[in-house]
Amino acid sequence: MTEQAATADTPKTIKVIISGGFAAVYREVLPAFERSTGIAVETGSGASEGTGPKTIRHQLANGTKADVVILSREGLRTLNEDGWIRSGSEAGLATAALAAAVRAGSPKPDISDEAALRKALIDAGQVVAPSSTSGQYFRDKVFPKLNLPETVTLSFEARGTEAVEALRAGKANLSIGPTSELVQESGIEVVGLLPPNFQLVQTFTAAVVSDSRAPEAARRLIDFLSADTDLMRAAIKRAGMERPRG
Repeated sequence: MTEQAATADTPKTIKVIISGGFAAVYREVLPAFERSTGIAVETGSGASEGTGPKTIRHQLANGTKADVVILSREGLRTLNEDGWIRSGSEAGLATAALAAAVRAGSPKPDISDEAALRKALIDAGQVVAPSSTSGQYFRDKVFPKLNLPETVTLSFEARGTEAVEALRAGKANLSIGPTSELVQESGIEVVGLLPPNFQLVQTFTAAVVSDSRAPEAARRLIDFLSADTDLMRAAIKRAGMERPRG
């Protein structure tokens, strides 16, 4: 894959593939970008990490064309290693901590410390998470530390929206995921953040794809999403996110 220079006839339409973590903010502010720049944006979705056709990595490797990707920093690292990312184009957009949610109207368990989280998981029995970065972390780092009985099962859905739908449908009693994938969903209620010693704060990051046909327009979108404007600050706050520090 080779990087292509921008030309005078650079297309005025760009393609974005985005994971769930920053999607709520992106959807809210995208119309303002299109109005102010005249650049139309086509949006696809994919998981930051994991396996199978719903991951951003799989889509790029199998011929899906894109100009910008927005996903967890962990997932972006893999795309960089594969040569999919234009050097120097990365920009951290917002961070999201891991939270738990229950179906609307269900009792909200205490998850404020290790003992409380363990009890909440045992009481829930069936736990669901996206199979991407947050779910892998919960499976590999959180579950083993808590010495949970076999009655506690962790199931995965490819995307955060699908994990939430499983919770709504009664296929699980507790959902784990980034706050930004939970706080604005209907039919569920956020319990709170995971305790600090079990926490993963993800940084959702944008970058230009190495073979983008419209790299300058792609860069304009990333600059817009990175800008310290009232619009961006409000959208990030509503999604339960924060700007990266440092």
